[in-house]
Amino acid sequence: MSRRIVAASLTAEAFAPFGDVIEIAGEPDKIINQGQCGRFHDRAGVDFGDGRAGISLFNANPRSLPYQLDMVERHPEGSQAFIPMTQHPFLVIVAPDVGGKPGKPLAFVSSPGQAVNYHRGTWHGVLTPLHAPGLFAVVDRIGQGANLEEVWFDDPYEVVLG
Repeated sequence: MSRRIVAASLTAEAFAPFGDVIEIAGEPDKIINQGQCGRFHDRAGVDFGDGRAGISLFNANPRSLPYQLDMVERHPEGSQAFIPMTQHPFLVIVAPDVGGKPGKPLAFVSSPGQAVNYHRGTWHGVLTPLHAPGLFAVVDRIGQGANLEEVWFDDPYEVVLG
């Protein structure tokens, strides 16, 4: 029998221990482009041990709820941002680090216009769009050496909508 995780709405406060919610909130920091564009400046911290920042495009197959979570991963050498290229929500799964292993996962569902940036070393689920197309820009570390750790659960979790 699966263990159940109820997915909550993604908020900056709830997600703060794991990373940044990238979204337009409040007033722009600056108005640019002849007054036609609001700049919401520096909404996520990019953090790399070495290497450089790269922007890749991902095209992930959509998943559905309930979702079976059998694995989480982390990137010890750099942060990783998932920026949707559509207005569809996606599933965000994170877990606290407990002695070098993932603790009990938490799940969130994004709202249109939200993106996430996982802090360096944060346990998280794989990219999980809930609708097609699953197009995302991903900003992460490009460099030599291993930057991926995976943990597979013996007893998977079932993620359901709250």
